[in-house]
Amino acid sequence: MSTAYEAALRRVAEGADPRAEAAALVAEMSVDERIHCLDGGSPFWAGLTDMGQGGYHQRPFPGARVERLGIPGFNFSDGPRGAVIGPATAFPVSMARGASFDLDLEERIGRAIGRELRATGADLTGAVCVNLLRHPAWGRAQETYGEDPHHVGEMGAALTRGLQERVMATVKHFALNSMENARFTVDVTCAEEHLHEVYLPHFLRIVDEGVACVMSAYNSVNGAFCGENEELLTGVLREEWGFEGFVISDWIFGLRDGVRSVTAGLDVEMPYRMIRHAPVVAAVEAGTLPVAAIDERVTATLATLLRFRIGALAEEPVETLGCDEHRALSLEAARKSAVLLRNEVVDGAPLLPLDPADLARVAVLGRFADVRNLGDGGSSDVMARSVVTPFAGLQAALGHAEVTTAPADDLAATVAAANRADVAVVVVGFDREDEGEFIGGPGDNADLGHLMPAADDPALVEAFEHYVAEHHHDVPPELARRPDAVRVSVGGDRSSLRLRDSDVELVRAVAAVNPRTVVVLVAGSAVVTSEWDTGVPAILLAWYNGMEGGHAIADLLLGAANPGGRLPFVVPVDEADLPAFDARATEFTYDGLHGQWYLDANGVAPAHPFGSGLSYTRFDHAAERVEVDGDAVVVRATTFNAGSRDGADVVQVYVTRPASPGRARRRLGGFARVELAAGAAAEVTVRVPLRSLALRDVGTHSWVLPAGAYRFEVAHDAGDPAPLGVTLHLDEARWSR
Repeated sequence: MSTAYEAALRRVAEGADPRAEAAALVAEMSVDERIHCLDGGSPFWAGLTDMGQGGYHQRPFPGARVERLGIPGFNFSDGPRGAVIGPATAFPVSMARGASFDLDLEERIGRAIGRELRATGADLTGAVCVNLLRHPAWGRAQETYGEDPHHVGEMGAALTRGLQERVMATVKHFALNSMENARFTVDVTCAEEHLHEVYLPHFLRIVDEGVACVMSAYNSVNGAFCGENEELLTGVLREEWGFEGFVISDWIFGLRDGVRSVTAGLDVEMPYRMIRHAPVVAAVEAGTLPVAAIDERVTATLATLLRFRIGALAEEPVETLGCDEHRALSLEAARKSAVLLRNEVVDGAPLLPLDPADLARVAVLGRFADVRNLGDGGSSDVMARSVVTPFAGLQAALGHAEVTTAPADDLAATVAAANRADVAVVVVGFDREDEGEFIGGPGDNADLGHLMPAADDPALVEAFEHYVAEHHHDVPPELARRPDAVRVSVGGDRSSLRLRDSDVELVRAVAAVNPRTVVVLVAGSAVVTSEWDTGVPAILLAWYNGMEGGHAIADLLLGAANPGGRLPFVVPVDEADLPAFDARATEFTYDGLHGQWYLDANGVAPAHPFGSGLSYTRFDHAAERVEVDGDAVVVRATTFNAGSRDGADVVQVYVTRPASPGRARRRLGGFARVELAAGAAAEVTVRVPLRSLALRDVGTHSWVLPAGAYRFEVAHDAGDPAPLGVTLHLDEARWSR
């Protein structure tokens, strides 16, 4: 005999309205069951203990489960660079994949992560992180795609498409979450026009893609914490954008006022029974919170579960985790993501690519030459069974050569190894102690302790213990024996955009004895290199490039792959060229300019502009044609591989709008990555929606495209000195959303 939920699921499959079916299920629930669906439903203290013992990497987190009616609820797991449960595939971080500008690749990665999530029992993921990179010091920069809202939105939409073939996707963190150490306390002030034109368009793009779930942010926006911000959760998300999914909180400290969070539009507090349960029960009993308000929240959640067929999704075998197919995809992403920043002539030719036949001795040096370094140690950490380091990758690729390394803290040994080598590869940058999610210690959030429950409900503890026993995936034994690999790291915002002094000293010392020195940078966002970069002939930004990253670095340095990544942010000459960043702020204002836009507005030349990156070949653009086609401007151009090697071009369309104070005049309108054989050409079409060029009319809370001259340029990057350009006159147009 089928349960009430199974019957509703069957009717939805036959064409019934999911929301009506969800409302009918809610009507069958007791008030206690409805309130149970307002949070993760697991005990706080027992759950927190389990998380600290590795449970985060061993099982998904449930929510909204009502066994009496057969409602399975959802099972949540992170994260942006792969499933965080069990021995999953570690892909390059999102920022690296953003540098690929490859929407097809990102969709395929989403599909692979979705498959691995289903192998763990998860059906909801928090993998779609699209907070804009306002400043590269942000600790979680690696989890998003870049600084441009159009680019970030398209990449996030591609990941969402791939994921939702298998699971429900969550887009996060809504909104203005781009300061890490201050995330629990900072109030970000943002005027309506900047909020909607700069910090929300990428969220809207992913909502329009059909994302199932939105996660609210920790911080406060315009005076209200995001988990209880009615303007964002109801006014913007549901009423203006028409979002039909459900909203979950960020974890543990995701709200302050439980009752207000219900009326504001937060559907589920995650991941435990924490802040909202007791005050909601008291408010219902006192009659100050109508049950109808709770019904609205639970209906939104259940309607989404029914729409996505939760409880009837196909499972995947556990062998899918870290399978060969997904490792190969991770390798492809690492190759396509790397950005070649410098490649100067040495002995009559660019240093890279290296010819393996000319290499008898190679030194791979620096702090990250031969260590596992996948990036953040917080919520996005992936327990990949094995990781190919740069040293291991080059050793495997150069079986005929002597590949050596030296302790990074022994400068004399490092210099000696470099001096003996035909080429020195120096791998420096950052790791999970330098940047990442900020967890902090016991005293960091002590002022919020009063929000937590005094003790767990024994019935919840018993049910949780059964859940833990039935849902378990082992962390790889080789990691379980290393506490540092599974513990949560310090992370946080970067204290500097420059390398450590010891890294700079090492780079200079190696370059002084070996003119054939390549610096490989490992980082989650921009690295300012102006104090040392002219002293080395080649620099490759490799990012946190996943479990196959060492093989990718070898392929790129040796010419088996051609660097095709482009910077998804600007790199300044000096940190002072960027807007202010205060990791300890309690109040901060975001305006309409950051990154490349900020430098452009101030007439400051960057070290490397947005969208830039070198290649082992050369691309020429020609024959630009621009025309209005319905609700978009269609830009067509030809790109030609004028070099002798196969490679990838990222064709970028920039649009200059009529001047408007406080806003970027010139911004990215669209892009396309094209793989071309040597000597081949291709026509590229980029469609720029007119709506994406509009400005927020704060008087009517709608959108207007001002009449005037708009210039559309096809460029290699934001700093291209000679882009192709066509100017069109566009008439005024208006939109309601």
